[in-house]
Amino acid sequence: MARATPGKSGKQQDAVALLKADHREVEDLFEQFEKARDSQRKLKLATQICNALKVHTMIEEEIFYPAFLDATEEEDIHHEAIVEHDGAKKLIAEIEQMDPDDDFYDAKVTVLSEMIKHHVKEEEQPGGMFSNAKKSEMDLDALGEQLMTRKTELESNEDMLQSGMPPPAERQRTGRGRNA
Repeated sequence: MARATPGKSGKQQDAVALLKADHREVEDLFEQFEKARDSQRKLKLATQICNALKVHTMIEEEIFYPAFLDATEEEDIHHEAIVEHDGAKKLIAEIEQMDPDDDFYDAKVTVLSEMIKHHVKEEEQPGGMFSNAKKSEMDLDALGEQLMTRKTELESNEDMLQSGMPPPAERQRTGRGRNA
């Protein structure tokens, strides 16, 4: 079974707890955006949302998803999550090029919110990625530490946050399952 014990300092989270905390943070930002009326407030919130999602998708794709696929060989769940990330990345890039007073700005942030809600539901539901990760041999404590280290590094990199995300990547074939 995956190990998921609290850290010694009380601050260390296992990988699933860290990723779920990110989900709650972004959900809160989306709720604030829905209530915002001022263009500057909307811009600030949309920027926070996009930056949080950029960092979150990068740490998932660089660290958590490969470990999940190696431990579980759950290609369908893994591949769907990657495709959902790619859709979100495209919308994030569009939002970042817009101004809050532009037509469709609010609509794009709303659609991004709906996409993320769906993605979070898929990851967190019974039989989803997180429950399968907990049942696996993944070392969720060690992964949580790696995720936090990379997250801190990315959040402190202003150039990455300002320049936007790398485009959705071509997916390499793993040699397993239908892709072989």
